[in-house]
Amino acid sequence: MEQTYHLQYALDTFYFLMCGALVMWMAAGFAMLEAGLVRAKNTTEILTKNVALYAISCTMYLICGYMIMYDKTLFLSGIADVDVAGTLAEFAGREDGFEGGAIYSGASDFFFQVVFVATAMSIVSGAVAERMKLWTFLAFAVVMTGFIYPMEGSWTWNGSAVFGMYTLGDLGFSDFAGSGIVHMAGAAAALSGVLLLGARKGKYTSDGRVNAIPGSNLPLATLGTFILWMGWFGFNGGSVLKLGDISNANSVAMVFLNTNAAAAGGAIAALLLAKVLFKKADLTMALNGALAGLVAITAEPSTPTALQATIIGAVGGLLVVFSIIGLDKLKIDDPVGAISVHGTVGFFGLMVVPFTNTEVTFSGQLIGAATIFIWVFGTSFVTWLVLKAVMGLRVTEEEEYKGLDIVDCGLEAYPDFSVRQ
Repeated sequence: MEQTYHLQYALDTFYFLMCGALVMWMAAGFAMLEAGLVRAKNTTEILTKNVALYAISCTMYLICGYMIMYDKTLFLSGIADVDVAGTLAEFAGREDGFEGGAIYSGASDFFFQVVFVATAMSIVSGAVAERMKLWTFLAFAVVMTGFIYPMEGSWTWNGSAVFGMYTLGDLGFSDFAGSGIVHMAGAAAALSGVLLLGARKGKYTSDGRVNAIPGSNLPLATLGTFILWMGWFGFNGGSVLKLGDISNANSVAMVFLNTNAAAAGGAIAALLLAKVLFKKADLTMALNGALAGLVAITAEPSTPTALQATIIGAVGGLLVVFSIIGLDKLKIDDPVGAISVHGTVGFFGLMVVPFTNTEVTFSGQLIGAATIFIWVFGTSFVTWLVLKAVMGLRVTEEEEYKGLDIVDCGLEAYPDFSVRQ
């Protein structure tokens, strides 16, 4: 029997690690998507931001974020701290045998959690692209990943009381894999920065017209979307937390199925709506529609049927198109549509959970969403204001015209095909 426990522990830990690796691969997806949707003169800078923010996220969450979120730290611990006897005793003491909660390596738990932190920060990167100072953005990443995100994570996934007053779980709040906790949080931080930063030069005219600023590489953006689509199986599937028994294996399979169905529904719905509104098959809307479907199902991918998941994803795909158009009317400039994909649709994903999970309440979801948004938006806004006073937020008009590749990095992504817009 002890060998069986060892095997289940190893299987659950390995599954957790592989799902974490898939989520880490989403960092490449965000980098490719954003690089494809910005202008050529800003490509190297956006790639630099994505590499640096991932490294900062991993380091800050290791130093303090994990401790804030879960009251745990791996900073000074290692393999010698693993309590083999205690782990086996925990297995053996269960009346439900293998069907109990997950037991896996603490290091694997940290690794799985830290890649979620990086995902939240990646959302901010695209929204403030093409006009924010590189080092100001990286300074914000330190605060976001080391404090802002871990605090709201402690109130949600760790079940801590919000400022000692109430627990969201007791109010009927649930967010399976992070439609609100990760995606809406990232969008709230992005929105606060965009409001202070302002729009790119030439994006909006004085008479209210919106000028399209096309991305430089749509094949790259498409590749990025497919990478994110693939990585999302780890994002949602890993949130089941284990694989080593029949019920959880079936749950993982259903989560994979629903995740894929929702993405497909979102892409189809967004493409059809774009055809109706613009008379063209808009690729960028289709890409954002697929991502919107993924965000929408992330709050609860285990309880819907596959058809319900497809419908949830399709509604998310419709919402993202309307949201992108609406933000442009409000002159909120988001070059990649991140606020719409992760914010608008992230909120929708939270609010649709009670339709398929009867243990969750609409009031609980609303209070949870409000708590996440108010905390992240408010603390991010203050952080951006401090950074604006100390470092400045925006590059000069001349630097914006030259492109941030040359200004910040001294390199061009496409030196043989330079285009100035």
